[in-house]
Amino acid sequence: MIPQPEPFPPPTPHNPPPFFDYTDLLFFIGLCVPCLLIAALLVRVAAVFIHTPAPVMLLFIMTVWYLLAFGSVAALFRIRYHRPFWQSLGWRPISFSAAVGAILAGPLLVISIGLLGLALRMPQVEPPFEQMLRSPGTIVFFGILAVIFGPVAEELAFRGFLLPLLIRSLGAAGGILITGFIFGCMHGYEYEWSWRHMLLISLVGCAFGWAKYKTKSTAAAVFMHSTFNLTQFAALLWQARTL
Repeated sequence: MIPQPEPFPPPTPHNPPPFFDYTDLLFFIGLCVPCLLIAALLVRVAAVFIHTPAPVMLLFIMTVWYLLAFGSVAALFRIRYHRPFWQSLGWRPISFSAAVGAILAGPLLVISIGLLGLALRMPQVEPPFEQMLRSPGTIVFFGILAVIFGPVAEELAFRGFLLPLLIRSLGAAGGILITGFIFGCMHGYEYEWSWRHMLLISLVGCAFGWAKYKTKSTAAAVFMHSTFNLTQFAALLWQARTL
């Protein structure tokens, strides 16, 4: 009897589909506003007993908001799916070369976006963060939020949560583009809703999404996002002559 060859294993997708669905995403979105209100209330109550400048209070509100919102997601994944939080949102180890590439890509992305902005003749928009640069303590706190907490939270939300769902529905290109567009729109208030600024931030979001897709890890997107923000933060400090 001639032995039959073993069948080939089914192809493994580049990015496995997520176990969660759009109802979980709606749950997360629906909790964002209540969590923000609770964070603001907690910080304002604490400020009654501990004098806190307005800029620092705002930074504390953002930090508590992140903790409450993603804590709710962690509880959802644990209770409904019995899955861990970080791994569920794509936080996986990456190679040393991929990490270095993501870190170096952040400043290069700032330069590329700057040159494209010159070509588009972007209007001058006053940065909304000047009040965060009035004291050394606030500068340090704002830097930690902008370079560490902010990128981690945004990448978990956009590239960890939203992107896998859209890739499953629209394919890789569609998912990356739509996620980048939403990312750009969400930052529109920072730039007075200038369409040129929103377009560039959308392209930045697409770059972060591509990093996540190619490495299969949200960590790569976080590294790129962090060094992107770090470069912009350093430029902001230089412009304010606070270095």
